[in-house]
Amino acid sequence: MQQPPDGPRYWDPVPHIAPVFGSLPARQLRPAPEYVFCGNWEERNWRNVPGPFYGAMTDSCLVGRQSAPRHILYCDDDDYGAEFLYRQPHTVDELRDVLAGMRDDPWSGWACDGDSQWTPDLVRAWWRDRGRLREWILRKQKEWGSEGLPTDEHEGAGLTDYLGYLDSELARDLRCYMYFLENGRGPIGDERLPAL
Repeated sequence: MQQPPDGPRYWDPVPHIAPVFGSLPARQLRPAPEYVFCGNWEERNWRNVPGPFYGAMTDSCLVGRQSAPRHILYCDDDDYGAEFLYRQPHTVDELRDVLAGMRDDPWSGWACDGDSQWTPDLVRAWWRDRGRLREWILRKQKEWGSEGLPTDEHEGAGLTDYLGYLDSELARDLRCYMYFLENGRGPIGDERLPAL
């Protein structure tokens, strides 16, 4: 998403969930948000980027990236594969992709209550621990580079995208999100953003 000329802003996707769900093609199973967002904060995947959406006890089934390749990644470090969100949606089109990917999780392990869980201090703590995330990404890139991709041909591109995001726009996005958490709205113009 291109930022407006008067500075970074935060786009709140939560008010758009129901309308976007209504615009998605009908499915036989889990067609409504109440059947998708059953994840628990205590079970969230530590790799999720702070924001309203997060993956908790999900099962990847290797389907989330088919709909949202710039937002959803898989991890296979546990006994089961899991999905997590590495970029929060910034537009209605991105939200549509993310919700379509989340809807395909057979465990209904996604959640959209992050705004009531995250605090600026928790966001800062997550950011301070980003070295752990970087190590995980680099290890996965090395493993999958030598052993082949365990999931799909685009997973390596997703890891590279996450690493690039971690090193560039993510800090700004987190500062805008912290502003939203503190003020109930995104920053406007040159309003001062909280420090990470």
